[in-house]
Amino acid sequence: MKVFLTKRELKRLKRKQAIYTGLGIIIAIAIYLFLSREKSPAPEIPVISVTPAQQEDVEIYGEYVGRIRAQQFVEVRARVEGFLEKMEFEEGTYVKRNQVLFIINQEQYKAKADKARAQLKKDEAQARKAERDLERIKPLYEKNAASQLDYDNAIAAYETAKASVGMSQADLDQAELELSYTLVKSPISGQISERLVDLGTLVGGNGQSLLATVVKSDTVLVDFSMTALDYLKSKERNVTLGQKDSTRSWQPTVTITLPDNSTYPYKGLVDFAEPQVNPKTGTFSVRAEMANPEHILLPGQFTNVRVLLDVRENATVVPQKSLIIEKGGAYIFVMRRDSTVEKRFIELGPEFQNNTVVERGLVPGELIVSEGYHKLTPGMKVRVSEAPSSEND
Repeated sequence: MKVFLTKRELKRLKRKQAIYTGLGIIIAIAIYLFLSREKSPAPEIPVISVTPAQQEDVEIYGEYVGRIRAQQFVEVRARVEGFLEKMEFEEGTYVKRNQVLFIINQEQYKAKADKARAQLKKDEAQARKAERDLERIKPLYEKNAASQLDYDNAIAAYETAKASVGMSQADLDQAELELSYTLVKSPISGQISERLVDLGTLVGGNGQSLLATVVKSDTVLVDFSMTALDYLKSKERNVTLGQKDSTRSWQPTVTITLPDNSTYPYKGLVDFAEPQVNPKTGTFSVRAEMANPEHILLPGQFTNVRVLLDVRENATVVPQKSLIIEKGGAYIFVMRRDSTVEKRFIELGPEFQNNTVVERGLVPGELIVSEGYHKLTPGMKVRVSEAPSSEND
């Protein structure tokens, strides 16, 4: 039986067949593209380096500019007036205490001493005569053979004679003292400067009195200034500069740098700190004492001073390269046991060498990311890089 379609139905049928054919082609292309596509690679796990947070004793230092000062600096001056006759030392050498350095003309002072000595002998003779007169008149007075006036005069003469002896003795002592001052001696042992006056010069009195200087520098003093903030921080750590504390295992030692940038082999100790702050500079003066047996350190010399301010015992320490500093604070990445990383904010302490003390936020032994943290986000899975093996392994 034949079915006859109208032209409209025939057109509709052809249109449906074209639609079904197009859909089939589209589905076939989609299946082909799906089957032929490349599989995307799995996300790569970041490789990092970790280091455990260390616990150690940390020495905290402060650096300042200091100046060397002699332990003793004495001016040698003429104490009596006269012409300078001799110089008994070599300039720039070491002199001993009480060593004669200069001799001032002694003639007038010897004459004055001789005159005072002669006057003393005269007064002593008169005193002995007055004493004998008193001894003779006393028994006569007791027997009423001498008057009261005679006895009183004898006593007065004896007392006057004794007073004259005392005055003459004082004059002699003064004269001999002035005579001794003509020998100008070194008051201390140390290095002497060049002479400041020439021989033949009138010194003392109205003349030049400063003859030379003597410096004792076997031990020197190092002066430097610290800020008021340094003082407050030391108080927070119960450290009082300039006072030795036997309860501490350490003391505030001082190390200085020489002009050739080498470190001086001896260490000093802070022995004094000014009890008040200079309002103009906001600093206070500190002094350290340091041995100088070879006289390498020269008084007046400037130097860099490194002071041990504190020892932080059992402090938690991390490398500075592991720190990330932002406006909100400092943080590090810590690797958990499941190999994921955590962003940890920490409180920083003082820096030393290439490390930093962590005050809070980290426990010793925790693994911190030291390299590769720039590609991390919190909670990310990571893989620790293996340390390169040595050639001998």
